Parts: sequence; C-alpha cells; structure tokens
Amino acid sequence: MSLSKSKNDATRRDLVAKIRLELREGISHAKCRNCRCMKEALENLRASLPQTEGSLDLLENVEFWLKQEPTKYDCLGCEHCFAAASMNLFYEAFPEVVPAHSPSCGFEVKDQTWPPVPGEYFVLCEGPGCPVAVSTLASVGLAEKLAGMRPKELCIVGKTETENIGVDKVIKNTIANPAIRFLLLAGKDPEGHHSGRTLFALWENGVDESMKVIGSSGKRPFLRNVTREEVEAFRKQVQVVDMIGCEDSDRIVEKIEELSQLLGSHRSYEEFGEEKPVQISSVPVVQAKESTKVKIDKAGYFVIIPQREKGIITAEHYSYENKLLRIIEGNNPKSIYKTIVENGWVTQLTHAAYLGMELTKAELSLKVGFKYVQDGA
Repeated sequence: MSLSKSKNDATRRDLVAKIRLELREGISHAKCRNCRCMKEALENLRASLPQTEGSLDLLENVEFWLKQEPTKYDCLGCEHCFAAASMNLFYEAFPEVVPAHSPSCGFEVKDQTWPPVPGEYFVLCEGPGCPVAVSTLASVGLAEKLAGMRPKELCIVGKTETENIGVDKVIKNTIANPAIRFLLLAGKDPEGHHSGRTLFALWENGVDESMKVIGSSGKRPFLRNVTREEVEAFRKQVQVVDMIGCEDSDRIVEKIEELSQLLGSHRSYEEFGEEKPVQISSVPVVQAKESTKVKIDKAGYFVIIPQREKGIITAEHYSYENKLLRIIEGNNPKSIYKTIVENGWVTQLTHAAYLGMELTKAELSLKVGFKYVQDGA
C-alpha cells in the first residue's frame, strides 16, 4: 500500500468517525429526530456510504436511527444543523459520490404570472424603478419587516432556507423579471445549508457538470429544477451583494437605495430587456378534478373517533358486513395511518388518502376544540 493511499484511508476513517459523532449528537435531540433534514441525511448515507470496514458500524447506526421517531416537519433553519454538518463531512470524505436522493419538496412553475414560482415572499414592485431583490435567508421576520417598510427600490423580498430548491426558485423568479439587477443577501445563513453562501458561490463560480454549485459549503448544493442556460442568465443579469449576517433593517434599506442609484434614473424598462429572454423550464401542472367514481376498499372501512378525555384518536376498523375487526388507538395521525398501512388494513390509495385527511381533522378537533364530524369517503 502506498503512503498516499494509507494517509487517504486514515483521513476517511477520521471523517467517518466525525460523521458518527455529529449524527449521534443530533439524534439525541427530539427536534433533529423529527426533522426531514435528518431523515434525508440518513437515507443518503444508507444508500451512498461505501460498505468498507471503517464504515460498517456507521451503517448499522444509520439503520437503527432511521427506525426512530417519524418526520414531523421540514427544515427549521437551526443555527447548527447536525444532519448538514454530517453530510458536509461525508462529501469531504467521498467527493466522488452524488446524493442518492433529491429533496422531497414540491416545485411548481406558474405560467403567465410573475413571480412564476410560488413561495414565501412579498412582491412590492415589478417595474424598472425596483431593481433590487432581497433574500433574508433564514431570517423570516426580517423579510416581513422589510416588506412593511416598503422601500421604493425593492422589488421582492423573502427567505431562502435551502441550498438547492430554494436557490432554484430564486434563479427562476429573478431571470423572469429583467428589471432585477441586484440580489442582496441578508439575515442569518442557515448553518449546514448555507443557502446564502451557495447563492454567492453560484454567482461567482457557476455549476459543474452535475449541476453542483462550485465552491458551495452547503450540504446538498445540487440544482435539479433549473437548466444550465438559466443559471448563466442569472449570473449575467444580477450582481449578488453580500450582507449575510446583517439583520439591521435600516442598514439594509440604505444599501437598497445605494444599489438603485448605481444604475442611474435614465435607464428605461426596455433597456433592461434588450437581451433575448431565457425560456424558463417548467413541469406539467395537473388540475385536480372531483371524482364521481367511488372504489370500495375490500379491506373494510373505518370510523374515526377523537377521545378528548384521553387525548387520543381511535380508528375502528369494520368489514363491509359491519363486523368490528379491530380498534387502533394513537395520539397522532401518522402513527395510526402508518399502523393501518403497514398491516395491510387499507388497500386503496384513495382510501389511504381519505384516512390521512380524516385523522388530521380529528387531531385538530382535539387541539382546537371544534366538534369532529367524519366526512363520507
């Protein structure tokens, strides 16, 4: 074995050990166990971690951790994300590996409207007098405050918490409005995700052949919903301004005014649109329709009963001869419908979706106090 290979193997073992420490610490916190960030990190490790002598123990840990508490929410934008830190270490140890799973967030492009991609943002102006867009990254309250101040040069302001889909949306909404010439990054950069640093790295360096943002320190900076042409149009159209970490709204407004003055007041909207616009890629949008067909689930039907005095939800399972087969109890919808699905007590997708809806209503009735009435399937 060569000296360089031996050193490389030792470095990988050290990094794998650090991954284990990060994950173990994260799993010790309930909010991490319930976070989609942690679940996706564990799933990526299970699918991508090479089965070498040094990583087999970690794989066993990953399998065990994946059986812990179910996912309850998406990224919380924590100051330190253990899942993100562990994946950063993983890609440092195994740079040749591409993530096995893409994020599960939805992504939709709307036609004939601006902004074309929906999200949590405030649109204040669309014309040439508003050349500045602001991303407040993980500082949601800052976006609301700036929107309330309504500086006349501000076009759009909103958060960007993820280094992949969040960045995809920023790119599409920006290039769809040629009046936007500055993207100002402010607020807290989500630890681990580094969406702000990813946007800045994208502007400076672009993407590689796998659509990974070059130089990003985020854990999964792979852009799956934009084209290379859209990326280059974004880099050419705007100047990205770094105020990452700043939450002083007055300072940010001053910077917005300063940037607008750089363009000069003599430029017309037509001048902004001189270059041929880039065709924004999209996916089909399917309009949901009411179904007139009712498909009977041969496995039976359920009667949902919220029991306020016990703080639980009961699902009574009946055959179509109205014989009570079993009673499932739980304190949250997910545990009940997962038990039903895993045991094969529901066989139709529409029935499973209906159960999820009704169980959620029952849970809300317990929390809020309204009377629960079960809808017909």
